[in-house]
Amino acid sequence: MHEHLAFIGGGNMACAMISGLQAQGFSVSQIDVVEPFAEARERLKTDFGIAANTVAGDFLARATIVIWAVKPQSFKEATQPVQAFTANALHLSVAAGIPSDSIAAWLGNERIIRTMPNTPALIGKGITGLFARPAVTPADRQHAERIVKGMGQYLWLEQEGLLDAVTALSGSGPAYMFYFMEAMTAAGAEMGLTREQAYQLAVATFIGAGELARASHEPPEILRQRVTSKGGTTYAAITSMDNSHIKDLFAQALHAAHQRAREMGVEFGNA
Repeated sequence: MHEHLAFIGGGNMACAMISGLQAQGFSVSQIDVVEPFAEARERLKTDFGIAANTVAGDFLARATIVIWAVKPQSFKEATQPVQAFTANALHLSVAAGIPSDSIAAWLGNERIIRTMPNTPALIGKGITGLFARPAVTPADRQHAERIVKGMGQYLWLEQEGLLDAVTALSGSGPAYMFYFMEAMTAAGAEMGLTREQAYQLAVATFIGAGELARASHEPPEILRQRVTSKGGTTYAAITSMDNSHIKDLFAQALHAAHQRAREMGVEFGNA
């Protein structure tokens, strides 16, 4: 572990990565962070012992890997003070939608890996999709895997365009789960439970169902059918949702997220 890492942006996703890296044995001396916001810098100091820099500088020249944890709309501007110091580094992006062609043009560097993690990465339970440009070496891929595995699972994609689908499915996916938890909590309260009881039941149900699906070799259709006795309570709920075309509407929502990921690439990724 002789890499020296530089994070451009020190928000939640950067913190999730740093936490995973420190758990693997990376030291504070191996990590630089550029973070303009004082509150985020204070968190980095308190939680990880990292004294973040407010602006880019020549200290970035020691970075072997640069992780771009900035918002898509800020990416292009953020590269301008950085690119002069990082021509020889491997670059990892966690920004949704920004195509690697644009990142390579802004940085003058072809060793680009795009990643799409999700927020459960904050507790080491996320999943990250990765795509590497042709100039990325097998050793570069291993370095990227070491960085993201502290956040949970990961999978490589051979087509960059599929990252938009990953964004729609797992990148935005936690919000869908929370959305359904909201509905279950509200319905439980309407049925007489306290909101705390209803929320506890909803969260435990999502966790348990997810673990059951992961442990099973059967598809979700079969798992669903096994708890859906004809004429029973689950059957009544599923029938109601089918009659309201919930599955179709949910699929439409994911397609909307997919389309927005593509639009962001055009909107914020113009080189």
